[in-house]
Amino acid sequence: MNPDVAPFFHAGSHTWSYVVSDPASREAAIIDPVLDFEIASGRTSTASAEALLAHVRNHALDVRWILETHAHADHLSSGHWLKQRLPGATLAIGTGIRTVQKTFRPIFNLGEHFPVDGSQFDHLFEDNEMFRIGNIDARVIAVPGHTSDSNAYLAGDVLFTGDSLFMPDGGTARCDFPGGSAAQLYRSIQRMFALPEDTRVFVCHDYGPGGRDVACETTIGEQKRGNIHVRDGTDEAAFVEVREARDKTLSMPALIIPSVQTNIRAGALPPAEDNGTRYLKIPLDTL
Repeated sequence: MNPDVAPFFHAGSHTWSYVVSDPASREAAIIDPVLDFEIASGRTSTASAEALLAHVRNHALDVRWILETHAHADHLSSGHWLKQRLPGATLAIGTGIRTVQKTFRPIFNLGEHFPVDGSQFDHLFEDNEMFRIGNIDARVIAVPGHTSDSNAYLAGDVLFTGDSLFMPDGGTARCDFPGGSAAQLYRSIQRMFALPEDTRVFVCHDYGPGGRDVACETTIGEQKRGNIHVRDGTDEAAFVEVREARDKTLSMPALIIPSVQTNIRAGALPPAEDNGTRYLKIPLDTL
């Protein structure tokens, strides 16, 4: 059996979130939910997360999983907020989050009291770990390269790639963050390319290259034939050359500082200080 997939686009960060459900049992997972954040004012809102909840309630879905493909650098996660409203759901990410936490704890000077064991999440997935969304078998595929904690999720005939693959005309994700590696991303993509060509692929971001309408769905076959950075016949050295050259032209994501601080906490904002206000840090001359 294959899942139903409902996509939700967050225009501010060009992020796709998904509600994935088993049509028979009505059990569901939410993938890569967004917390709205305005950096100029420092204000958060939950409009995007509330749209996911509304869909869940309108379709009488039982959310068992809140899945993060990685600790995103371009948007804040609403995973923590959703977990508070969906207590029966397991908030999960890959075991690589431990490496990300260890990398960024000193950058943000979070102190030894900040856990770097991934315990902010309910569950840490191992590579190739199996789980279920209702009657649908699902599998975790570790795809490091963009980040060290990147995972893809295969549920039935559907693959959620996170940031590793974009739509074919968008190519692949950058690899110049701490823990990133273009060579490792190439090898991760080959794992995904080994799936059947009719596997439906849902991406985490789309920027509408060339002015086209944003899109979220493609297939493994379309990726192998048409991805502008890596396709059948592209060898590792050629990919690394293209990817690293492209990365040198990119500026840092506008929300990388608030996003990483929040997302290594499983989407929880920093605790309030003695005046009742929460603060995010801006490290100078570091990133």
